[in-house]
Amino acid sequence: MIKKIEKYFKKIVLRLLLLRSSKSKSVVEFPRFDSDSRILFIRLNRIGDALVTTPLLRAVKLQLKCKTAVLADKNNYFIFDNYGIADEVIIFDKKPAKFRSLLHKLNSEKYDAVIDLHDDVSTTVSFIIDLLKIPIKIGFKKGTENLYTHLVDKLDSKKHHVIERVMKFSKLLNLELDNSEMNIFYQPSENSLRAADEFLSKNFYKKKFTVGINISAGSQARYWGTDQYKNLTALLRKYDINVLLMCAENDLAKAFEISCNTLPVFYRKSFDEFAAMIPKLNLLFTPDTSIVHVASVFKIPVFGIYVKYNTDDVIWYPYKSDYECVVTEEPTLKNIRYETVEKKFIPFLEKYLYGKRDPRL
Repeated sequence: MIKKIEKYFKKIVLRLLLLRSSKSKSVVEFPRFDSDSRILFIRLNRIGDALVTTPLLRAVKLQLKCKTAVLADKNNYFIFDNYGIADEVIIFDKKPAKFRSLLHKLNSEKYDAVIDLHDDVSTTVSFIIDLLKIPIKIGFKKGTENLYTHLVDKLDSKKHHVIERVMKFSKLLNLELDNSEMNIFYQPSENSLRAADEFLSKNFYKKKFTVGINISAGSQARYWGTDQYKNLTALLRKYDINVLLMCAENDLAKAFEISCNTLPVFYRKSFDEFAAMIPKLNLLFTPDTSIVHVASVFKIPVFGIYVKYNTDDVIWYPYKSDYECVVTEEPTLKNIRYETVEKKFIPFLEKYLYGKRDPRL
């Protein structure tokens, strides 16, 4: 009930913002950005939401060489702290006193432009955009056009990957793109990579083809089920490979139950330390979650299980990795039958295990 009331009032606030912004605005000429320019990007919400914006942010830094800042969420700010993505990362805080302080800071920085990277309508972000005293405001055509000085067409989410949709800003920014090179940008630290190597050396006596099975995805709706994962690990034991269970800290009990003390379990509180294990794998099995995009960075093959409930949008598959998947249109993964997964998983696994030799082995 409280959530419904909150949504209702957010809709009212958004309507009032759009009405206030509907007054005629003077046409603002779009500038040519250079090394003296300052651009603020806004991308709140989750880790995956942040990762899919990194191709654009990286291109801006490399080509325009301007100063960039990102207003991020407490749940995803560390993605933008990664090498070469942004000069400054500012964490959004919705507490009234903190919010006022944030607005004062943003308006005193004299940004030349602000770019709203969200392709859906957010009342919070709309409110921020409205209150920012920045001459150029850029956003997607999504029903809140009155808030912006310059608009970018939205690609059809039923046909285009989310990365392609975000990269639509590149045309307005006059960026040159090589689609063959366009990918997520994220680089785990040397310490995290070293720790991943040490974990593998400690738990596997011999270097072999290694399959990582990630069971965590941030919600119970995307937990496939303990019995299903037990069946999967039993299948993998028939092959001469290393198998690694991966999970978030709050799924440790489930991982240990699946393992039955026969498989190593890898978990880390730090996203960077967890992500550092991905490039060490030869294949990743995972539900839909942010590490799918980390696999794309290193072009690690991915077998994914996806919930596509009440939407026709393209799934967030790993953009530059070979992948296979099973998709359910139900609200959870629990009714995906193990046999359905096995039928598609075995040929995908064997293609890489027997067909394509990994030079790291």
